[in-house]
Amino acid sequence: MFTGIVEEVGEIVDVTPLEDSARLRIRGPLVVSDARPGDSIAVNGVCLTVVEPDAEGFAVDVIGETLRRSSLAQAAPGVPVNLERALAAGARLGGHIVQGHVDGTAQVAGVDASEHWTSVRFSTPRDPGGGVGLARYIVEKGSIAVDGVSLTVTGVDDDGFSVGLIPTTLQETTLGSREVGSTVNLEVDVVAKYVERLLGTRGAAQDGAAGVASTTGSGSGQ
Repeated sequence: MFTGIVEEVGEIVDVTPLEDSARLRIRGPLVVSDARPGDSIAVNGVCLTVVEPDAEGFAVDVIGETLRRSSLAQAAPGVPVNLERALAAGARLGGHIVQGHVDGTAQVAGVDASEHWTSVRFSTPRDPGGGVGLARYIVEKGSIAVDGVSLTVTGVDDDGFSVGLIPTTLQETTLGSREVGSTVNLEVDVVAKYVERLLGTRGAAQDGAAGVASTTGSGSGQ
């Protein structure tokens, strides 16, 4: 589990394509300083397992599902990435609960910089059937992880959402270099997904029970 508080901006130094997967080597001396094989590190919000740590960085294996669902499919040497080690027990939860399980990607749709902060709008893709996609899980003043950064939603509609970035976030994460059209990883609040699933299951169960009751009632009347 993570908190969405980026510890270090690292850099992808090598990409080895494999069959329906890839191995990435990432420079990150801070996050790898106490890392061992099997530890988890979030890379642009994606929870990955350290397989080969050294003094300057680490290697990770990225499976096809992760490549299809995240921006790591575009990984290339020289690309900066946000890095965060897994949350230690007893540590402060500075952001929000982030699993490192990316739900999908979004594109930067607009950047409005002012003197003391910057408003950034992201567009979220709709479902193939025309539904609002990930936007249905996003609420104003709720939390969302963008490229692994814990942010507060300032506005939302069916096509996307906006956030406000302070200078520290712009300087100490990759979000400061994102331009219109850039692709970012999104992880929505896990609670929203569980609520949707539970309500859907409950609704189906109630519909089934109603159908049984209706059939039973019909039979008893004959």
